[in-house]
Amino acid sequence: MDGHTVRIFTTPTCAYCKMAKEFFKANNVEYQEFNVAQDAKARDEMIQKSGQLGVPVIDIDGKLVIGFDRPKIGELLGIK
Repeated sequence: MDGHTVRIFTTPTCAYCKMAKEFFKANNVEYQEFNVAQDAKARDEMIQKSGQLGVPVIDIDGKLVIGFDRPKIGELLGIK
């Protein structure tokens, strides 16, 4: 999936974060991961964008997906 900018805000213990990353890998989607448990700057950015502390927060081309919403992620990436 070329041309998409995918950023995922995660914590190490988040099961849905792992599911999202596995989905990206299975579909050859490149992504940048930000561990908000360790990266205060990324955490502040995530809270500013999403208004909440829950992870994952996934930013696909500037559109936010809160949680591992597979249908929405697939739609934004053009994956069936």
